[in-house]
Amino acid sequence: SSESEEEEEEWEPKSKIVKRPRLPRKNEAKPKKAAVPRPAGAKKMVKKVAIKQEMDVSLPIAPVEDNRMQLLKTKEEDVGTKPETLNQKPEVPKKMEINSFHGKNKKSLGSDEKPSTSVPVVGNQVKQEKCEEAFAFDEPPSKKIKLNACPEGKPVKNLGGNKIKEEFEMNWDIVQTLSEITNVEPWVCANLINLFQEENTIPFIARYRKELINNLEADALREVQQTLEELRTVAKKTHTTIQKLKKEGKLSGCLLKALLNCRTLEELDHVSAPYKTGSKGTKAQRAKQLGLEPAALSLLQNPVELNLFSYIRPNTKGLSNIQEVETGVQHILADIFAKDKDTLDFIRKLCQQRYISIQSTLAKVSSKSGNEKDINKFQLYHEFSCNIKNIQHHQILAINRGENLKILTVKVNIPDGVKNEFCWWCVNERWRPKQFLKPEFMRILRSSVEDAYKRLIHPLLCREFRSKLTSDAEKESVMMFGRNLRQLLLTSPVRGRTLMGVDPGYKHGCKLAIISPTSQILHTDVVYLHSGQGFHEAEKIKKLLLQYNCSTVVIGNGTACRETEAYFADLIMKKYFAPLDVVYCIVSEAGASIYSVSPEASKEMPDLDPNLRSAVSIARRVQDPLAELVKIEPKHIGVGMYQHDVSQTLLKATLDSVVEECVSFVGVDINICSEILLRHIAGLNANRAKNIIEWREKNGPFINREQLKEVKGLGPKSFQQCAGFIRFNQEYIKTFCSNKKTELGSRALLTKAGAVGKKKSKPTPCASQQPNPLDQTCIHPESYNLAMRFLSLIGGNANDIGKSDMQQKVNAVIQREGLEGTAKRLNTTVHTLQLIIDGLTQPEGYDIRTDFDKPDFKRSIVCFEDLSVGTVLTGKVENATQFGVFVDIGVGRAGLIPVRNITEAKLSKVKKRRSLGLGPGERVEVKVLNVDIPRLRITLDLIRVL
Repeated sequence: SSESEEEEEEWEPKSKIVKRPRLPRKNEAKPKKAAVPRPAGAKKMVKKVAIKQEMDVSLPIAPVEDNRMQLLKTKEEDVGTKPETLNQKPEVPKKMEINSFHGKNKKSLGSDEKPSTSVPVVGNQVKQEKCEEAFAFDEPPSKKIKLNACPEGKPVKNLGGNKIKEEFEMNWDIVQTLSEITNVEPWVCANLINLFQEENTIPFIARYRKELINNLEADALREVQQTLEELRTVAKKTHTTIQKLKKEGKLSGCLLKALLNCRTLEELDHVSAPYKTGSKGTKAQRAKQLGLEPAALSLLQNPVELNLFSYIRPNTKGLSNIQEVETGVQHILADIFAKDKDTLDFIRKLCQQRYISIQSTLAKVSSKSGNEKDINKFQLYHEFSCNIKNIQHHQILAINRGENLKILTVKVNIPDGVKNEFCWWCVNERWRPKQFLKPEFMRILRSSVEDAYKRLIHPLLCREFRSKLTSDAEKESVMMFGRNLRQLLLTSPVRGRTLMGVDPGYKHGCKLAIISPTSQILHTDVVYLHSGQGFHEAEKIKKLLLQYNCSTVVIGNGTACRETEAYFADLIMKKYFAPLDVVYCIVSEAGASIYSVSPEASKEMPDLDPNLRSAVSIARRVQDPLAELVKIEPKHIGVGMYQHDVSQTLLKATLDSVVEECVSFVGVDINICSEILLRHIAGLNANRAKNIIEWREKNGPFINREQLKEVKGLGPKSFQQCAGFIRFNQEYIKTFCSNKKTELGSRALLTKAGAVGKKKSKPTPCASQQPNPLDQTCIHPESYNLAMRFLSLIGGNANDIGKSDMQQKVNAVIQREGLEGTAKRLNTTVHTLQLIIDGLTQPEGYDIRTDFDKPDFKRSIVCFEDLSVGTVLTGKVENATQFGVFVDIGVGRAGLIPVRNITEAKLSKVKKRRSLGLGPGERVEVKVLNVDIPRLRITLDLIRVL
């Protein structure tokens, strides 16, 4: 624990030093304001307050050493203290704040920066309860003042305070712990805690606050956010437990310390378990009730004077003879050993150095009664053993599922060597008696240690290992689902084609829907292809395709998909649809039937039969996958692994966050997008989306981003979060504005001179509502000022956004001065400048999804029986898991490329890969390695990614 205290001491002053200049700012902000923009090269923003916010947060960007050094130097000159004192007093700022608030300190606020004389005394006591309470009470008012001070809705960051100051104080520092668990630098963690505290969304942070988070990906941000939630849950639960124990009078000093040291819920449960009411108490507690605790303690501290015979009470159960007394003492000692932090740390460390395995075997019960099919599923795990350091996440989830179904028995194997070494260490090192022990006492001590290990410590370790492995595996499984979902949502849209969606079926026929390039439903129908009328129906299909000039057929992959595919492939091969060159693709219809009976679908297509709605949904999935798939709850899309075995709350939170990230990064055109799509934009929710649509219906299209502020329920914070992800199609707005102007002009002529005064104020809104060309880009309104300065620097015009002319001008300046040079000149950060350059140079209507994969269109088919080892095929990745990737090769069953066959050399260099994984929707060329017809399994080798 001393190490962690040192870390805390070394780390805290950084934040605290930054904090000290904060106090004066409340009253005398003027001198500070000038100084603030310097360190981070502030963005000059449209809102002045934004500047202040930007700056405050960027102060803890520790790697830029000179910032902190400057601060330190000014402190030293001011105060004349030795640098050491700065380093050794985490509590100073709190002291000072209290003095200033309570008016005990008569000095002016400015001189308050000097450390008060009481500092060195407080120095060594890292935790001082009273101080902190006082400090916590003083915090809320200052927040309120800030919010009122900045109506823009951008609260000035409460730097030092919120960073370390948590609602529930623990013995560990939240920033440091977060940093250790997630492997993210402490200064980034500190910034993230602040950003999340102010309800910033992940897409907003990932795109517009890159310099504060060291350019982290959205996945990493999500991990930090979840870990932070977990740590806060632990802290909250700990404090509830402490309050409860205090009430019951069971709280002792060492118990309080043990509770405040807990970092996980498992540790907390272990420490607090014996004190829970309602249980009949542990063996140790019963022994203590019999009054054996003094005997146990004296055995360790003062064994010479101990006489166990004096504790015998013939009529009392548990004390009737010497054996029972010894057993009672043994239970108390075992309990002391098992609760001791040093002892537990020692055994944990010991376990890290040894080979600890997890074993699963076929359960005895299941082999008699179980379902044969289920038992065979777990064939791999009937006799399975693996080192817990090397076991794969999917293996853990499989073993857990087998155990829940009572098919497998699982145990953690800790070698005997660990027990022997531990017992020796306890007797000879940690719990070595202060004086010579009689042999019978030595025997009690040894058996206590063994009892503690066998009865208390070993089960605890097994639980710890299992829960750690399971929670890691669950997290990885959820992350995997998120990555797959992202890839699926970002599938490249197929624009500008008329599509025919086919929802295949036998008895009830195949449902057809033809949709226009703009997603309008042109025609719906039902054809019966698999009941002997195939030829007759072919005429009908040909007529429809020719009538609507449609040459792309989209077939859902449900029941009768193969037969329907064979039917179309056959007609295409015979050139039946000539002169049209028809192609078809297979698309996953997961969730389509659930969607077709949902309230959203009936609102969207009220006159259609639910069966036909699913055909429409299937066609739209190819036309604009993102817009269609957001209508379905993500877990129904089915691209996960063990999705029903993992924590459903974590899964839902992660998937919703991924959907929000995808929709936000792609962006939506505010004047044509659906309400469902709007809900998923960062900073918006169902209510705000509804209000935006209502505003649009009442007032006509939005002309610029500023108008969003007029929508009910869209405050400054929501605007800040969503503005950058909402796009405005300039052509559409220009035509709307010109129509409006002519209308207003004619109205003005009609009005009489007397009424002009009143009418004059009418046209002005249109004048102020000028379309802004920057609204079609990913540049955030807070950087418009900067973007305009950059445009004047390169001599460009905002109306040329996305044209090749603009690209040349930007390139010329960047080649001449370099990115960093230009950023310095504009007094901003490289990340912000890069975002502005991207926004100005991307062609109009640019879509990030064009870099992703398109559906796989084909004209012919193969079937399962045609496959032979060595056949080379192309296919499309359907799902990715940790043990391999499933590929749809068009034979009705997906083939599996085991993870060992996916090597770096085979993946295309063009695609920016975060990991070695392939994701849903990617096209691959594969070779068949093995076809197992009875189990319907195909093993593939990856040749290359197409």
